[in-house]
Amino acid sequence: MGRGRVELKRIENKINRQVTFSKRRNGLLKKAYELSVLCDAEVALIIFSSRGKLYEFGSTSTTKTLERYQHCCFNPPENSADRESQSWFQEVSKLKAKYDSLQRTQRHLLGEDLGPLSIKELHNLEKQLEVALSQARQRKTQILMEQMEELRRKERELGDMNKQLKIKVSMEMSSIEAEGQSLRAFPCSWNIQGSTSETISFPLQIQSSNPMEIEPEPFLQIGYHRYNIGEGSNGYLINSGFN
Repeated sequence: MGRGRVELKRIENKINRQVTFSKRRNGLLKKAYELSVLCDAEVALIIFSSRGKLYEFGSTSTTKTLERYQHCCFNPPENSADRESQSWFQEVSKLKAKYDSLQRTQRHLLGEDLGPLSIKELHNLEKQLEVALSQARQRKTQILMEQMEELRRKERELGDMNKQLKIKVSMEMSSIEAEGQSLRAFPCSWNIQGSTSETISFPLQIQSSNPMEIEPEPFLQIGYHRYNIGEGSNGYLINSGFN
């Protein structure tokens, strides 16, 4: 069952009124803070209790916000160009302050201008340097591991290529040896038959210890043959020789 609607009127009970004031005050301060953070707004909140106690909240500075409020309410309105220039000036001021802060932090990280820093600030700076050093070492280790893995992959690829080349060379050598053996076993001779039915042979001799250097060199061997022409008619004897 839901809560009933609360009637907005003064709480007569003093204790209940004080409790409600405390709860509503904290909620209002929290909402003001959230508005300033989420929307990047300049918020100022001033609360006075029934006893005259002051409660305030300012996203930048309550005094500066009040001065700006008075300037906007009681001064004559400015034209749009002046307002735009003022807005740009405030933006430049913010960026300049942020730039100076970053420059100061960078000098501290480099070990410069450490004199004005307190013990707490030096301790925080030391923690930042330790975290940065740890991250740098982790990144360095990761890069080295990636490079080692890449080298291993290239090594495996080269090993596979080497195996394939060895197999190819072995097959080529086997085919060359087979061709050499077939050439040695092949009878290379030419028969010349003439009128005298004599035969002249040209054997092929291969002398090589290395199958890769096979150079067939045929040579001719011709013997001396004796021919008798006109035996009984004129008595001439003809000797023919071929060197």
